[in-house]
Parts: sequence; C-alpha cells; structure tokens
Amino acid sequence: MSETTAGLTGVIDRRAIPSAARESTWQAADGHVLRRIDWAGQEEAPRGSILFFPGRGDTYEKYLETLEQWHRAGWHVTASDWRGQAGSGRLGKDEVTGHIDDFSTWTHDLAHVWKQWIAEVPGPHVIAGHSMGGHLIMRALVDGLFTPDAAVLSAPMLGMNGPPLPLPLLHFVAKLMTKVGDPTRQAWKWSEKPGELPIGRAELLTHDADRYADESWWREHRPELVMGPASWGWVERAYASWRALEAPGALEKVTTPVLIISTSADRLVSHEANLRAARRLPNCTLVTFGNEAHHEILREVDEVRDKTMRAIADFLDEVAPAQ
Repeated sequence: MSETTAGLTGVIDRRAIPSAARESTWQAADGHVLRRIDWAGQEEAPRGSILFFPGRGDTYEKYLETLEQWHRAGWHVTASDWRGQAGSGRLGKDEVTGHIDDFSTWTHDLAHVWKQWIAEVPGPHVIAGHSMGGHLIMRALVDGLFTPDAAVLSAPMLGMNGPPLPLPLLHFVAKLMTKVGDPTRQAWKWSEKPGELPIGRAELLTHDADRYADESWWREHRPELVMGPASWGWVERAYASWRALEAPGALEKVTTPVLIISTSADRLVSHEANLRAARRLPNCTLVTFGNEAHHEILREVDEVRDKTMRAIADFLDEVAPAQ
C-alpha cells in the first residue's frame, strides 16, 4: 500500500495513529491549549525521550513514520503543535493564515512545555524540530530558555531562502508591509482554488510522491489541519528572529550538541545560513544533501531518509547515550 513503509521492525502505516500512541493536550503558561501525541517508551530499558516540533503550517501527522521509528528504537516520543497551527487554534483573522505576534510567544511555549515534559519522561532529553521548528529551537537555545541534552534540526529555518538582498533591507521591507496594510493579511498567494495545495508545491518538499500524498490524506480526514500562507506579521517577525541568530556571539554561546541536516537544493530555507550556523556553533554536527533531497528531508525517498535516520541515531548514541 502506498501509505505504508518498512520501519525499523516492520511496516508503518503513515495514515493511522499508531496503536502505541496517545493524542491529548497540554496548556501553555497563559492557558492556550496545544495538541500533543505521545508514545510511551520501553519501561525496562528506556533509551531516552525525544520531543519533536514541526515547521510552519505543519502538523505532527506528517511525521508519524519518523516518530514511530524512534519509538521502535526505544525512545519515549512526544510531538506537539505550535500554538496557532494544526489542531491548536489560529492567531490571525481567518482559519487558514499563519500569524504570530512575535516568535518569543512560541519559544516561551516551548520552554514551558519542556519543563513539564522532562519531569514526566526518562532522560536523556532530546529536542528535535523541522524547518521553523528548528529555528525556534535554536532561538530558545540562544535565549537560554532551556537546556536539552541534544538538539536535532531537520532543514532548520536558520535563514529564509528569498531575494539575494541584505538581511536588514529584507526586514525593512517586511516592516513596511505590516504598516501599509493589515499585518494579519496573507504574504503570498495560496492557490487558484482556496484549500487546495498549490501546483508545484511537491517539487519544493520531497521527491517521494506517496509521502507527499500523505499530507493531502490527513488534511481531508482532519480539516482542522489545513493552513495556507503566512501573514506579513509572521514574515516580519521571522526576519527579526533571523537577525537575532545572526548577531555576533549569539550562536557561539550555545553549548548543546546540535545536529543540523540541510540540503543545498532547499528552496524554502537558506542552506547557506545553515552552513554558517554549523561553523559558528561550538558543538555542531552537520549532515548535508544535494539535489537528491528537497526541504522535507524526513519525508524524502527511502535512500535519503535511511541515511538521515542513521545519522540521527549515530549522533544521539554519541552525544546522548542511554543512561
């Protein structure tokens, strides 16, 4: 079946919540309700625990295959929405636009749930994130909001792939766009038919047509997951947060072991920014791909995914061995 794949110890159905997993919610510090999903680890010999956050407009359903593989390898696994995405409400003026007042709202949510989570699950405690999730993890590390044993970042948005202009100028233009119109309005066009995924989007994300189709399946069966473009407010805050990461000394003070997985064929996030970050971080391991991998590396064809999952396992065995 197209929606199944061979996992670590057998077939994984990417279009079903695994039997070992449980969906629930937790609350941010201000009471905002966030979705979560948990796989209990092996009680006799737990490997540790991984907390995963997806990217902008993303959902944890798209990563069930990876999360289940980690669970089968012995990890306690938790994944969560960001507030304002997937099944955790919206922050703009409609049901599809991704908006945020400031990225610090998300990083403080992360710090809050992290403190609760590490009290519930066995160590070592690992944070993992894709794209915007990777950016927010790095911001939280730079800001000293939490201290994981290791961080795994898949195609992290440590910079955005856009016009080849100086970052301050890009930020200035985004600021201007929030002043000349409603900052909650969409920053780019979605598709000719609202609700449908744009034509050509798959070419930005993955070479694997079946894995790409999983997203449409989940959107059809869980309409609350549907999200379209970001707002101009999001774009402006993203540039501001990127500038915070580029500031002298920011990344250099992060001592957490970090794995960055990036691809030069990424047309959504800046591969060059990821390479710069890897050079600046004191304790970073870098895995790179070329044209064989688009942005969603964890949802790529088997050859790329298998290499990625092995790299993650090797990295965690080295920097966060079982206690």
